Amino acid sequence: MSPPTILTPELGTTSERAAAVRLRLPARPVGAVRGVAAQGGMLDALVWERLLGGEPVRAVESTALAGIARLLQVSPGGMVFAAGEPAHGLLAVLDGDVALGCHAADGSFRTERHLHGPAWLDLSAAWLREPHALDARALSAARLIELPRDALCEVADRCPSLWHHLVTILAREVRGLALNTHELMHKDAPARLAAWLLQHCSLQDGAAATTGVVQLPVRKRDIASQLAITPETLSRLMRSFSSKDVIAVAGYTVRVLDVPALRRLAVGD
Repeated sequence: MSPPTILTPELGTTSERAAAVRLRLPARPVGAVRGVAAQGGMLDALVWERLLGGEPVRAVESTALAGIARLLQVSPGGMVFAAGEPAHGLLAVLDGDVALGCHAADGSFRTERHLHGPAWLDLSAAWLREPHALDARALSAARLIELPRDALCEVADRCPSLWHHLVTILAREVRGLALNTHELMHKDAPARLAAWLLQHCSLQDGAAATTGVVQLPVRKRDIASQLAITPETLSRLMRSFSSKDVIAVAGYTVRVLDVPALRRLAVGD
């Protein structure tokens, strides 16, 4: 199989980056394309709005970002990047599932965060000119974008309103990490699990729904790792919630039978 390459927005080959990507994405080629119409219009304004905090994105901003974006494809199980590897730009998951975590001494992968696109994968390393702090592995076929740091700075200088978007998403990331830390330090295990289920729950009839469904995106032991509990504790809590008719578990599908009760559990009531 020929080694994958990265195409720059000018459609030239960047051999140095290709060599780096060849180590972590062996299964499928990696490409970058230019323009909003590329890849079936994947990089349209709605995608950028979701990635940039839900605020309206002007056409000039969307076009400028799409012009520098490198589009990446990763096969299931493929490494997106490894801890300690240099970060060249801001990385986001467009679609698919990617886990952030670390490889244990026995070779297993311990998930710390699970991301479903569109979502940012690493917003900080490139800004700080530091390596990635964690490993990132694709759980499914995934498409990602990379915004090279230097090119992004040039684009934002030309479109100063982009700096507002970038500060906003960094602030949201910091707030989310602070809330996660608070929950780990101050909530007990049942409250953490209830909050996690609510976060991943698809409500049946909107915000006022009393029932919903959670499709577990990763193995239960990975969920336990994210919640800082053992797999045995997770299983015990699932049985406890089921005995109270709050949830019903069937394999990787959790039916939430009583959303209000789950909310009360999430706040420790």
